[in-house]
Amino acid sequence: MNERKPGEPVTAEPGTRDFGRAWPAAVRTSALCVGIDPHAGLLADWGLPDTADGARTFSLAVIEAAAGRVGLVKPQSAFYERFGSAGVAVLEEVLAAARAADLLSVLDIKRGDIGSTMAGYAQAYMDPASPLCADAVTLSPYLGFGSLAPALDAAREFGTGVFVLALTSNPDGPQVQHALTPAGRPVAAEVIAGVEEFNAEVGSPRAGVVIGATIGGAMPALGIDPAQLTCPVLAPGFGAQGGTPDDLAAVFGDSFTSGRVLVSASRSVLAAGPDRAGLSGAMDEITHVLRQRMRLD
Repeated sequence: MNERKPGEPVTAEPGTRDFGRAWPAAVRTSALCVGIDPHAGLLADWGLPDTADGARTFSLAVIEAAAGRVGLVKPQSAFYERFGSAGVAVLEEVLAAARAADLLSVLDIKRGDIGSTMAGYAQAYMDPASPLCADAVTLSPYLGFGSLAPALDAAREFGTGVFVLALTSNPDGPQVQHALTPAGRPVAAEVIAGVEEFNAEVGSPRAGVVIGATIGGAMPALGIDPAQLTCPVLAPGFGAQGGTPDDLAAVFGDSFTSGRVLVSASRSVLAAGPDRAGLSGAMDEITHVLRQRMRLD
């Protein structure tokens, strides 16, 4: 990154790069996607105030440590929104800083709604004309996969990526995700099929799924063959949440070793701050472990 004076904003206009073409190279740099979660506890651990300014200092330090070391970062929108307009302004700056550092941003918003409301979310987070535009966003399909149409239209038009919740690690997820549709197919399987069909239609893997690193044997139990996944997979739950490289290999099989899985880790990296060398070292260590398990080193 270019030298920046303390307190000077980072600015970079939202781009129009096709996430489907960009993410494979990012994963080749590192399968690690670094979560940026400036919640109150971590800010306190870093000796920072629980304010928008504290979140700014925290987030830009993570981006500076990540630049050239990993390919993707994942800011969690909620930890900025809680500060109101000041926090949203910081989020805009964080997204700009990621672009300036040549990092792909996956903005964790988990939005899901219908009609014009979903179109509004897509305009806010996926249209390059918006300062909140990210390279990719997370979406919730649980008002029906068809409710995501405005976001998929934006992905088609702008090249912005989407990651759709399919099989999450939270204990209450199965009551919805494992349920059967009227056609007798698991909801998660329908979500994955919808994502794969969209990618086939646009001819680019712009859409992916969120599948937790700690779901165990859920996919085969639901009749989903992980070897058939061709879309990118965002896998939270690694590190501090209990997921291990062996878990990733067991859950995803060849999809993991072929580089389609973006492994999200937050606390296991962020706990090494605020020292930049500590953050960089934590990222390097996880990258090395993942590459060894993927047999790349």
